[in-house]
Amino acid sequence: MIYPRPLKNGDKIAICSPAGRIMPDIVNDAADVLRGEGYRVEIMPHALGESGNYSGTADERYADMRDAFADPEVRLILCSRGGYGVVHNLERLDQLPLADDPKWVAGFSDISALHALMTKKGIVSIHSLMCAGIKRGADDEDIAAFLDILEGGRPVHIFDGHYYDRPGIATGTIFGGNVAVLAELINTPFDFIKPDTILFIEDIAEPIYKIERILYQLRLSGVLGSLKGLIVGQFTDYKPDLNYDSMEAMIHDMTAEYDYPVAFNAPIGHVDHNVPLIESAKVTLKVSPEGRNSIIFHR
Repeated sequence: MIYPRPLKNGDKIAICSPAGRIMPDIVNDAADVLRGEGYRVEIMPHALGESGNYSGTADERYADMRDAFADPEVRLILCSRGGYGVVHNLERLDQLPLADDPKWVAGFSDISALHALMTKKGIVSIHSLMCAGIKRGADDEDIAAFLDILEGGRPVHIFDGHYYDRPGIATGTIFGGNVAVLAELINTPFDFIKPDTILFIEDIAEPIYKIERILYQLRLSGVLGSLKGLIVGQFTDYKPDLNYDSMEAMIHDMTAEYDYPVAFNAPIGHVDHNVPLIESAKVTLKVSPEGRNSIIFHR
């Protein structure tokens, strides 16, 4: 995998909205934080736009992304927010020579589809907070970790364990994100939920049975049982059902017959504490019986 070069003082960041529309104040506040860290920031022409639920038409959103990828001064494309819509332009973005000038791409939620595109192109990217998080300021631990990655660092994330954890150690390639978004890419050229991956998953407002359905699809295809490890992030805004009182209980049952390490309660997802992860990087996952887990990114 190709790592884009580290950012340095004065480098340019382009803020794009490849999916949902966003309040301008959120973007402007995040841009001010990044400028305060010494970066030049360009808010792309349609990043603050509106077309139905989206920040612009598919053509307008594509044009912003295309122009950001083509600009040799841009070193990071920061997605302002998620929301459905990235998939509209995956095929066109796939036609661009992204590996000729590899740039960092950052975001989460629906931006998981862009991470799949970057992985297809052989370029790592960052599953991270977006403008609403960055506006909290560079002193925030997750934003500081994100900026450190951009500047060449490799994070080590340590987090509390969970009673459903399955202890163990695994080393491999980490990939994942919003599981509903990634499930829609299965059996497409952008499907990178593969055997021997350390998979991380999160989601918001999805019923337990829908996530179970996705996991059954992965099970029946042989992928779920062939993972090197599983990191279960935060599943938010859902209700218990008659079969399970929590998403974690269902995932525990779905993975009970496998022997790879499983870490629950990872600080990843639609929550304030959302640690940055380098997609398709080499990592070591350590799930400890003592209740302290870690994700260690290799250099």
